[in-house]
Amino acid sequence: MTYLLVKWVHILSSTVLFGFGAGTAWYLWTAHRSGDPTTIASVGTMVVRADWIFTGTSGVVQPVSGLILLHLLGIPLTESWVLASIALYLLAFACWVPVVGLQIRARDLARAAVSTGQPLGPDYHRAMRLWFILGWPAF
Repeated sequence: MTYLLVKWVHILSSTVLFGFGAGTAWYLWTAHRSGDPTTIASVGTMVVRADWIFTGTSGVVQPVSGLILLHLLGIPLTESWVLASIALYLLAFACWVPVVGLQIRARDLARAAVSTGQPLGPDYHRAMRLWFILGWPAF
């Protein structure tokens, strides 16, 4: 029973992690493509919130439930596929953290553009280029 519960949590968290990761990226990219600072600020607010609540939470649950499953099944951490999984997860996490920071930066720059009535500047476009580049390995 414990194994099935942990396995269910692990599968559910991977689904949430992938689904919200893809969903928030899609919405922010679509908002960015509009070029409208008001839209970008609004969507950026929702994306940042969703990333912290859903992607961040499932990003913690995923390795914890994975380690519990390994323990329940008696699989050592030294298995090559386990080590590869951990390395890839750490790579994705190392890219995701700055991606969230760039989302916050882009949102804040869009808010500033709205409040001053100015167009989006080079800092915004630089943040979004980096967001796009780092977003692929995070995904």
